Amino acid sequence: MTSYIIRRLLGAIPLLLFISIVTYAMMALAPGGPAAVLGPRGPLSPAVVARINALYGLDKPWYVQYFFWLKQLLLHGSLGTSYVDSRPVIAKVLERLPVTMEMVGLALLLTLLIALPIGIYAGAHRGSLFDNVSSAVGFVFYGMPVFWLSIVLIDLFAVQLRWFPSSGLSSLGHEDDPLDRLWHLALPVIAIALVSFVSWMRYQRSSIIEAMTSGYVRTARSKGLSERDVLVRHAFRNALLPIVTLLGLSLPALVGGAYFVEYVFSIPGVGYLTFTSIFSRDYPTLMAVTMLTAVLIVLGNLLADIAYAIVDPRIRYG
Repeated sequence: MTSYIIRRLLGAIPLLLFISIVTYAMMALAPGGPAAVLGPRGPLSPAVVARINALYGLDKPWYVQYFFWLKQLLLHGSLGTSYVDSRPVIAKVLERLPVTMEMVGLALLLTLLIALPIGIYAGAHRGSLFDNVSSAVGFVFYGMPVFWLSIVLIDLFAVQLRWFPSSGLSSLGHEDDPLDRLWHLALPVIAIALVSFVSWMRYQRSSIIEAMTSGYVRTARSKGLSERDVLVRHAFRNALLPIVTLLGLSLPALVGGAYFVEYVFSIPGVGYLTFTSIFSRDYPTLMAVTMLTAVLIVLGNLLADIAYAIVDPRIRYG
């Protein structure tokens, strides 16, 4: 198991390096920069622009800039300073990260609570009315852009019914109230869960159908076990293997959806920081967000591989 984890970690290093090179090249060649941020009210003179670029090291080719960026990251753990407020970008990102992780975690939990029972029941009753209706409803939500669904939820539950707040992370004077925080996160979490639950539901349904038609399930039935015991004691464990794999593969979609939802609901997480950085052309902050997202996705896939190895002994001892 240890050697398996080490191999996976070593394999992630070239991938992260490749992502950093491509991302840095795209941002270095994009228009804007500190001169555009520092002179928003009018064009700066070429001499001033050249001085600002030299101050930030932008007067060199992009690959030279990347080398110094990577050196600062490896030796000092620095990802640069923001063009907007001159703060270390790693500090800006890390102070927003807990909000995003909280929202993604709650959305994943709600997704599993909805999708797994529906998928199990639909797979055990394949072709039934429940199976057909749940699949149809799931694909309707799956086809909705998450930002559009967020706007619909705001209009219905925040504007029309006034059951939930339309934006923000907490009410004024209730910043430390966990229930108030959950009240504000309810609509964003529901939006992410509704869009993503169909993948989990369909995978669980297919896994249950495959498990229920396997040889060991037929053997269990021949011993006189009830359908409930066959499903719970024999089919369900083996049907979990594809779901464990999907756990890592779904993280990019969950994180990406959370970014859009944060901006729609004005939630001060990494996603909201990303969009404001795009509009202000704050490329060091965008680079930090991109690398952090890539690391989280790689770690998510690694955790999924580890969980798969725990569930399936063939991986562990192969």
